[in-house]
Amino acid sequence: MELNGTVTVRKVWDGRAQLEEIEADGPNGHWEGLTLFLYNPQSHQWSQSFIDSKMGVLNTPTIGSFKDGRGELFSQDTFHDKSILVRGVWSNIKPGSHRYEESYSNDGGATWAAAFIADLTRETQSTALDVSDVGANKAAKTSTAAEDGQHDFDFDFGTWKTHSSRLLHPLTGSTTWVDMDGATVVKKVWDGRANLAEYKADGPAGHIDLLSLRWFNPSTREWNLEFATPTVGTLGIPGVSEFKNGRGDFYDYELINGRSVLVRFSIWKVTPDTAQSEQAFSDDGGKTWEVNWINKYERETEK
Repeated sequence: MELNGTVTVRKVWDGRAQLEEIEADGPNGHWEGLTLFLYNPQSHQWSQSFIDSKMGVLNTPTIGSFKDGRGELFSQDTFHDKSILVRGVWSNIKPGSHRYEESYSNDGGATWAAAFIADLTRETQSTALDVSDVGANKAAKTSTAAEDGQHDFDFDFGTWKTHSSRLLHPLTGSTTWVDMDGATVVKKVWDGRANLAEYKADGPAGHIDLLSLRWFNPSTREWNLEFATPTVGTLGIPGVSEFKNGRGDFYDYELINGRSVLVRFSIWKVTPDTAQSEQAFSDDGGKTWEVNWINKYERETEK
């Protein structure tokens, strides 16, 4: 089966990440995908995480590196209920073109079967499609999308002056808080069905730099939220939620200091130009919560 379409690529997070928005048409209709690449400066490797717009589920990231003009990233997955290896290869890399091939192996990498091949050619500036125009056209066609929650995060788009308060040692009985000041920039992706948030702040405890990918699952009508830090190079465990009365409470289990802890990230609009978010931990399955991070946002006006 053959598909034809476009891949729109943009650097994010000061070049430590790259976002791809994919659109294609073929015999089975229109198809969209979203890929986030994150760089790990310690291992000198890239991770690739992919979401299909119809499924709304993040795949297991492939991880690897580029050498001598060729990139190879690997992961493990299941196919027809059997464990397989997945390999993504970037080759024939030139300024205006390259090839991507995804292959599967069920014999530990001894042999590989190609499952997807894409030949990409860079569009010139004059012929490239304006992303904002595409978004406007789609918005006109999907005016009812807000009813199912696809645009619950629209209030968060923009640049925000951010004041943060952090509890330094959660779940220890500590009451030592530190304040930080910085900025949060939230950019629309997929016409609002996903977005990227970049957070930077400084204070007595040092500098913090975070990237958050949020995306909508049309099957469950829920939002997924994941964070990445510059030193890790992969996304974490997704928190999952739907917005109720303008507030989203995202839950997941994470290892905190070697212990499995229930994590809640909450975000809500206060006014059109102010918002707030909080992180809280629970070590008793949600019976009690300790808030350990509070962010207060004030929208910055365009200069």
